[in-house]
This record gives sequence, structure tokens and C-alpha cells, in this order.
Amino acid sequence: MSSRTIRALALAATAVLSASLLAACGGDDDAAAGSTSEASAIRLGYFPNITHAPALIGVNKGYFQSALGSAKLETKTFNAGPAAIEALFSGAIDATYIGPNPAINGWAQSKGSGLKIIAGSTSGGAGLVVKEGINSPADLKGKKIATPQLGNTQDVALRAWLKENGLNADTQGGGDVSVLPQDNATALQAFAQGSIDGAWVPEPNLSRLVLESKGKVLVNEKDLWPNGLFVTTHLIVTQEFLKKYPATVKKLLQGHLQALDEIEKDNAGAQKAANEQIKALSGKPLKDNVLESSFKNLTFTADPVASSLYTSAKHAEDVGLLKPVDLKGIYDLGPLNELLKAAGKPEVSDSAA
Repeated sequence: MSSRTIRALALAATAVLSASLLAACGGDDDAAAGSTSEASAIRLGYFPNITHAPALIGVNKGYFQSALGSAKLETKTFNAGPAAIEALFSGAIDATYIGPNPAINGWAQSKGSGLKIIAGSTSGGAGLVVKEGINSPADLKGKKIATPQLGNTQDVALRAWLKENGLNADTQGGGDVSVLPQDNATALQAFAQGSIDGAWVPEPNLSRLVLESKGKVLVNEKDLWPNGLFVTTHLIVTQEFLKKYPATVKKLLQGHLQALDEIEKDNAGAQKAANEQIKALSGKPLKDNVLESSFKNLTFTADPVASSLYTSAKHAEDVGLLKPVDLKGIYDLGPLNELLKAAGKPEVSDSAA
């Protein structure tokens, strides 16, 4: 066989091998394209807080992981909504339980492209606790009131309520009422020591201020809302992850609904599971009386109570903490409603009314 023939055969063999490799690569791409509804993992954020009880229970009882199957659940905890939004937008997490105002801010920040609200989680469980001697809005003039963080859900609620009652508070701690954003642990200590006069906080801190520091509830926020319902926590996901892995998101929702069912069917067991997870995360469980009081003051529901989100956004605008924002499209409740319908449960709405 001549050297020319050998070279020709070698070139032919190379061409065949290259074609085979290209075909193999093409097949892999096709397979990948066909499996984009399933992710290998999902990174979920939540807070070590009883207002995030469905998340606590879902992780503790393994409901999320069971529903996800082969997809791995990876979790990360946060102490404030803005930090969770930052992690969501940086790609550190794919989904998170979060309050309404950080979600609104995230939607505005991303110009409607960064996230979708896919389910409700928690309603209620927030309000203003004050020391004895404060019996009306007028008594708050010149007083110091804490909130968890500037612009967070409770901070907006307090400022809006003050404005409705003829009192003003600026973002620097001045005005008729000095609003002092500080983390919940600091607020609890400050109230016990008498260095603040009250705090607008979520559970379990509301119950702790009452039961441990002899505070009294001046405003239970649920009294300010129709039917006593307003969103405290809901579940959001990045639009990119939802679009790419809809089946994985639906499975996450299955775990979420299972946690909500646990609360409804075995409230005592749900409380125990939530407290076990808080202990695992923080090293210290809630006291039994605080845990029981917190659960009584909260409603856990897949309904995102959408009308309250739109009202919260208006409140934030009214107190100068948010520029006008169009919230149309912030919800994608399709996957949730499919699951609710299959389970014979009422579907939920994203209506502002």
C-alpha cells in the first residue's frame, strides 16, 4: 500500500471520527435541551423565623427533598429580606421565602425581570408592642420605636400607620416618632432595658416582647387589613430558574404544600418540627409559650393575599421608601394552581382587588 493511500485512509478515518464526535455532541445538546425542566439541584433561602414555618417544617421533615426526588435541595438562611434578594440576584440562590416589601423592591430593582412570586406562605403575626403608659398614637410622640430594618415589611407598616395617625418619622430617626431600624435581637434587648419604647416586629418577637418583657400590643397589624389577612411571607423564584426548570419548581411547591398540610393536620407536630429546625439553625429553640403564642397569631396559607402586596407597595410609596412601580406580572401562580386543583383545593388569585 502506497504512502499516499495510507494518508488518504487516515484522513478518511479522521473525518469519520470527527463526524461521530460531532453527532455525539449534538445528541448531548438535544438531550440537555429536552431535560431543561429538571434541575440537578435547587438552592432555597429562608429565615430561622417562625413566620417562615412552612420552610422550617419542609426542611426538617424532608418534604422538599422527598418531592424533589433526584434534584438536590441546598439551603441557605438569611436574617433580612434585602440580603436574600441580593443573594437571589447574584445567583447564590434560586428561590427564597421572603416578605412582601423586599420582593417589591427586588421587582422594581430588576425592572420586572428578576423574580416571580409563586406561592403564599404566611399571613399575619406582626404588630406594635409598647411599654405601659402608651395607650394611643398620640402617646408615641417623642418616643423611640424599633423596626427590623429600614424599608422592610414591618418598617413600612409602622411608618404608614404613623402617617395615617398624623405623626411623621424620617429615615434618619427624626420626626414626631424616632424610628430606629435594628435587628430583632437588639430590639428585644433594648426594649427589656428600657432604651426603646416599643417595636413593630414579626413573630416570634412580638410574643417575646409581651411574654418576656411585659410589653403590650398597641397594634395587631391584622386588625388593619380586610378579613385580618395580609402577606407576611411568600415564596419567590428567579424568572430564569422558573423558565428553565419548571418541573423542579413545581416539585418545590409540592413540598411547600405538604408542609402547609402538616400545619393544618397536626399543628402540635408542626410546631415541634419548626422549633427543632430553629434550634438546629440558631442553637436555641423557642420557649413553648412563645412558640404557641406565635402560631396562634399566624395564618399559614398558599394564598399570597395579593391585594395586600399592592397595598404594601402603595404604603412604601406614600412614606417615601419606594418610587412608583408597576407590579403587573410579579405573580406566576399557574404551577401552584395546577397542584391545588389536582388536590381538590380552591385555586388562588393574583388580583389586586
